[in-house]
Amino acid sequence: MAQRSSFPKSLLLLVAISLLNCISAENGFAQSKVDANLPKYKPAAGLSGQIKSVGSDSMNSLMTQWTEKFKEYYKGVRTEVEGQGSSKAMPALIEGAASFGPMSRDAKANEIADFEKKYGYKPVLLPTSIDLLAVYVNRDNPLQSLSMEQVDAIFSSTRKLGGDSIDNWGQVSLKGDYENEAIALFGRNAASGTYGFFKEKAMGNGDFRDRVNEQPGSTAVIASVGENRFSMGYSGIGYKTEAVKPLALSPKKGEPAIEPSEENAYNGKYPLGRFLYLAVNYKPTSKMEPLRKEFIKFVFSREGQEIAVKDGYFPVDAKTAAKALKLVGIDP
Repeated sequence: MAQRSSFPKSLLLLVAISLLNCISAENGFAQSKVDANLPKYKPAAGLSGQIKSVGSDSMNSLMTQWTEKFKEYYKGVRTEVEGQGSSKAMPALIEGAASFGPMSRDAKANEIADFEKKYGYKPVLLPTSIDLLAVYVNRDNPLQSLSMEQVDAIFSSTRKLGGDSIDNWGQVSLKGDYENEAIALFGRNAASGTYGFFKEKAMGNGDFRDRVNEQPGSTAVIASVGENRFSMGYSGIGYKTEAVKPLALSPKKGEPAIEPSEENAYNGKYPLGRFLYLAVNYKPTSKMEPLRKEFIKFVFSREGQEIAVKDGYFPVDAKTAAKALKLVGIDP
């Protein structure tokens, strides 16, 4: 059983209250408005050193954009971003090989236990933004929605959410050329936090079918689905392209299907919503050194959250950001 993060889930309500009305559309994508109450980033003086990020591949683009923008403020800062998968984040922090460990899922109980054994205190997971994990089909595919039971029956060999195995498109009511065609499946590898999150939430911690083609990154999943009209895959909503279509998902068979939209991210109705975290080694009541402190302040600033929006994710609001900063001893 995965251990839940130390970040209070009640704060999701704060996000919802302040951001539910911040929806606009541009080129068919939902564009979030960053909370105007977030502080503008004010650079500190004389900052230098190295920031190294090891973890989530799904957050690789986001971390790269954050670190590149951060370096514009500080010419003496060097950065390195390695997107090896969320499972690599905590070991890198434990070994002291990374400044930050981006994770697209909660930390697991054994990961937290290993960290605490080494340091005597738990790691802190800072919720930097909100993502929706989407089930994609090719843009030419007529399918519009699935139930979570159907998703499980398509991707899992154990089908813990119930139902019979679904192997071809006719079993999800498609006709014509699709009816007798097998569903070509694409997903992430076991090192990925997206893999772990999908396994837990969409498959009840069941087992993936052998015929799910594991890809090394989210971009590869989307590319594979975009190239084959008989394919299906899962990836974060930030990786959506014009070649694919995200499906609406109903929590249970017979219930209304929920679109992967901003509104449904904040109100909690979409069944595959998740925080994107930065795992941090922070000793309680200690004073964090300037370099990591300033980078965290930047991430939770107006500029940092604008980058999250640009990369296709949904921003946290000022109240949520302030509470996150306090988790690592930083005054908002």
